[in-house]
Amino acid sequence: MAALSMTISRGIRKNSDVVAAVAVLLILAIMIIPLPVSVLDLLLAVNIATALAVLMVALYMTEPLQFSVFPGLLLILTMFRLSLNIASTRLILGEGFAGQIITAFGNFVVKGNYVVGMIIFLILVIIQFVVITKGAGRIAEVAARFT
Repeated sequence: MAALSMTISRGIRKNSDVVAAVAVLLILAIMIIPLPVSVLDLLLAVNIATALAVLMVALYMTEPLQFSVFPGLLLILTMFRLSLNIASTRLILGEGFAGQIITAFGNFVVKGNYVVGMIIFLILVIIQFVVITKGAGRIAEVAARFT
């Protein structure tokens, strides 16, 4: 069993560019192909677990170079989250139900009060707008330095 895991680990390290390309293709497939509710629930659980794992790894790093893969990983995980948003929106609009995880999270956050839900939604929209605006400004600053 240990030999098999070592062989797989070496193969992934040797072909990391192929693994990244396959991950991007799978992310695109999630956006295009309608997913069943159970698969979406599984992918959302994987998303939450991966986010917690990346957070824990980032918190316990003593030197930044120990986690040099972080920018690329962050890009892939962001694309994965966006594809899950598209898939869940398709399910909500098409079937009116997007699975147990989204329902449980909605009940946990809003607790049946739609006014609270709208206020939280507006706060999240404002935060996202500010983050995107600041990010675009920062990208423009960096691009201006190198041109």
